Amino acid sequence: MRTDGFRRILIGIAAVVLPGSAALTWSARPASAAPGSAAAPGAVAAASAVCGSASHPALAARLARDISAARRGRVSTVAVRVDDPGAGLECWLNSSTHFDSASVVKATILAALLRKAQDSHRHLTRTEAALAWAMITRSDNGAASALWNDVGRAHLQHFLNLARMTHTVLGPGGFWGLTEITASDETLLLRLLLSGNSVLDTASRDYELALMASVISSQRWGVTAGAPTRLTAHIKNGWLPLAAHQWHVHSIGGFTGRGGGYSIVVLTEDDPTMSYGIITIERIARVINRDLNPGTTSVIPSVNPATASIPGG
Repeated sequence: MRTDGFRRILIGIAAVVLPGSAALTWSARPASAAPGSAAAPGAVAAASAVCGSASHPALAARLARDISAARRGRVSTVAVRVDDPGAGLECWLNSSTHFDSASVVKATILAALLRKAQDSHRHLTRTEAALAWAMITRSDNGAASALWNDVGRAHLQHFLNLARMTHTVLGPGGFWGLTEITASDETLLLRLLLSGNSVLDTASRDYELALMASVISSQRWGVTAGAPTRLTAHIKNGWLPLAAHQWHVHSIGGFTGRGGGYSIVVLTEDDPTMSYGIITIERIARVINRDLNPGTTSVIPSVNPATASIPGG
């Protein structure tokens, strides 16, 4: 039952599985937990955000307080990671907890493809470039499946090893949306895209960031909420309904246009609806973007969740 349901989600025959349409079970657990163990009910949801900055302690304290306030009253299980290298500031909340990735993993698939092309000293083919554009900008599932197979598990894992994304576990077989991700590993990916490194060269980084900045309007929700309009938001979102943990709704993004930029990762599950997950993410993102950009008057508004795109997931 579970395999059949995910095939409909992830191989491109259908965009989503409606809640209750299959007996799907897949639970998240902290990366530190032993396989098969389970956290006590409510243990993850009860955690508090922690922020730190040697040079901006007051800002760190305010962020931790505001993230906690933004989560108040929400039933979603949430992981958050904020990374602002220019301010020497970081925030953590359940950042080592595993979540099923849904379409957020598409950013990793593209990064692995670009690294594979680098290793072969070549550019992407026209077919690869067309698939990459469709996969990132409109979250096309068929394109993701094609590139997942094109890159291959060995090269996908090779990229994860190079990126030190050691807590990311590739989905079984062709089920890329079942890749287990953590907020910390997603932050490592965004760091690779936002700053120079030995894993992705400048051309590869610029290419992926350009695609993430070109996501269609109906999918530009999430961590963009409250960000200054003067910044460029490079984002990838994911959403997936399962019988276990209900809706998984995620948003990751890097923001450029000031200094070295910063990144926000918010992963959620146990959302009663996709709209509920979007609202949870945007409440958190709005206070983060506000605190990191004080005095900003022109900001990216929250979306009407009813207009958010469902196809792609």
